[in-house]
Amino acid sequence: MVETHRFPCDQCGADVRFDPAAGQLTCDHCGHGVAVAASPWGGAKLRELDFDAARAQRLPEADMEETRVLTCANCAAEVEFDPDAHAAECPFCATPVVTGTGTHRHVKPRGVLPFAVAERAAHQAMNDWLGRLWFAPNGLQAYARKGRKMQGIYVPYWTFDADTRSDYSGERGTVYYVTRTVTRDGKAVQVREQRIRWRPASGRVARFFDDVLVLASRSLPKAYTDALEPWDLSALEPYRPEYLAGFRAEGYTVTLADGYTEARAHMARVIERDVRFDIGGDRQRVHNIDTDVSAVTFKHVLLPVWLAAYKYRGQTYRFVVNGQSGKVQGERPWSAWKIALAVVLGLLVAGAVGYGVAMNQ
Repeated sequence: MVETHRFPCDQCGADVRFDPAAGQLTCDHCGHGVAVAASPWGGAKLRELDFDAARAQRLPEADMEETRVLTCANCAAEVEFDPDAHAAECPFCATPVVTGTGTHRHVKPRGVLPFAVAERAAHQAMNDWLGRLWFAPNGLQAYARKGRKMQGIYVPYWTFDADTRSDYSGERGTVYYVTRTVTRDGKAVQVREQRIRWRPASGRVARFFDDVLVLASRSLPKAYTDALEPWDLSALEPYRPEYLAGFRAEGYTVTLADGYTEARAHMARVIERDVRFDIGGDRQRVHNIDTDVSAVTFKHVLLPVWLAAYKYRGQTYRFVVNGQSGKVQGERPWSAWKIALAVVLGLLVAGAVGYGVAMNQ
């Protein structure tokens, strides 16, 4: 679901928006600026929520909310419109959608990473990225550069904290070399062979995981959003709707339980790396890792993404820009005639080189 937040200007009544460049609410009509109100928690670290309580559906009502949603038939994004809207374009795939009914009860956002890159800078970053794709169709590049408005969307994520202690068993391998004599072509020669001496190894490793980040949306390909990393989560602010003024915020479609499963897989990979380091030696074999996970907490946070979705010759192209760093990722379009031209030029160059070699012989 995508929710739009609006706030009236104190001076003229027009809608204000959060201005990433100024770091405040700004009215485009009269230019009046208003600072975002301070968080009631001050500069304190964002409060974590208890994972076991959430799994047992025992979170306080203050941490929950309910919204009306519509699912896009093309990309499955859950979109929320204003009550007076009856049709709009899905911000994730540019497909026309109409309003519907249905409600969704979910965990409120705990933190938000405010936009730091303005729309103009995001659009320029996308154009620069497209310009480096020589095989992209010229028509798409020109269409994207026309200045069509980009969508500023806060994308939902889960973060997980956990304390882990892992007992392991395995083997430590030490590399050594032996020299032996072999017969080759009727002659005795000496060869040096690498061998590994394995010895049992066991022990315990411990690690505290802080803010393991998991995408909580399926509206965009995970490969795109993963490519936007890293995020500086130290800049997270306690959630305030003022940061969302002029932007949209997507609700999560990856459940808390599924998000935790993905976070545990990430933790398991890190723990295995720790185990191999603890075993030491030149080689390692890991037979078993038994991990005890405790003190699991989580947060629902919103991270800023600029999104452009274009319909070009019946094909949808999507581009995303990290709203904090300006990093770009998107669907890589291909131009058939540019590829064919490159192949022809390559053959001509190869032919010319071959002809030159033949003439010099």
